[in-house]
Amino acid sequence: MSDEPRDPPKTLAGTLRGSWQRFLDVYEPLRPEIYRYCRYLTRSSWDAEDLVQDVLARAFVTLGCLAQDVPNPRAWLFRVASNLWIDRMRKTREVPGDVPEAVEAREPRATREAAGTLIARLSPQERAAVVLKDAFDLSLEEIAETLSTSTGTVKSALHRGRGKLAAPEAPDVEAQVPAPAVLDAFCAAFNARDVDRLASLLLDTSTAEIVGINVEYGPEAARRGSFWGALQPLAWNDELDCGIADHLLVGYKPSPPRAELRRHRGESIVLFWHAQDDGEVVRDVGRAEIVGDRIARWRNYFFSPEVVAEICGELAVPFRTNGHRYWRATT
Repeated sequence: MSDEPRDPPKTLAGTLRGSWQRFLDVYEPLRPEIYRYCRYLTRSSWDAEDLVQDVLARAFVTLGCLAQDVPNPRAWLFRVASNLWIDRMRKTREVPGDVPEAVEAREPRATREAAGTLIARLSPQERAAVVLKDAFDLSLEEIAETLSTSTGTVKSALHRGRGKLAAPEAPDVEAQVPAPAVLDAFCAAFNARDVDRLASLLLDTSTAEIVGINVEYGPEAARRGSFWGALQPLAWNDELDCGIADHLLVGYKPSPPRAELRRHRGESIVLFWHAQDDGEVVRDVGRAEIVGDRIARWRNYFFSPEVVAEICGELAVPFRTNGHRYWRATT
């Protein structure tokens, strides 16, 4: 047995982060297409981004266990996404044709794509088969491999799914829910740079995440000023021990961002406006899970360009996306 001490957690985390970043460097070109697939499946930009993150995490772990290279990374990621989503739907016992009320409330007909509206009627396997065939033009054999089934089953799923899509759909109405007071308080405290007030809005068990980048825990992280990920101008991040990549600073005027509460698809979200040479633009979107009058979970989508583009496009506000990473590619 070796007498060498084990790597401390910080060293291990740094090693894993380096491997994770190299993995993302290789697979990043496929992310927009995987996001688009997940968006069709989930019918929500938020849920699509969650599924993409789960797909990448599962793929990262699985890749470390494979004895050979992945021959077709695109098809492989489609398969990982399909399996994760179908398993998730089975666990939640989704009834074909029955869309949960919470999803309907934030998906008004006026702003969502018609295909996404109709496709919610389909069972998980039917939905995946129709999207892979009609949106991505995969062959029956490729779809069968992706869904771990036979071409005969794929043909049946496509036939049933397309039959359901041809039927008329009943209209839905966006629910009008007042904005939570805690988000008004959040914007006021954020714009005042009042870290103590921000921390007071959190549950003791709260978490905050820059999606795909890092996660922090509890009010003390907020008091350090890094919890929200955007309290200060873009600069060196001591928590991640990283510098800001050059592409993030093009045309950027270093000043603290401004938080603004907005309504999007029946839900209250926060837009973060950053000063640029040609005026203010939204570069980040924030979303909260609220318990009572406190924030239980906070998520920033600074490095989720598909989400930022979709949200800001529907709100008709100027925006700039930041890519998927802050580090320079190593490949």
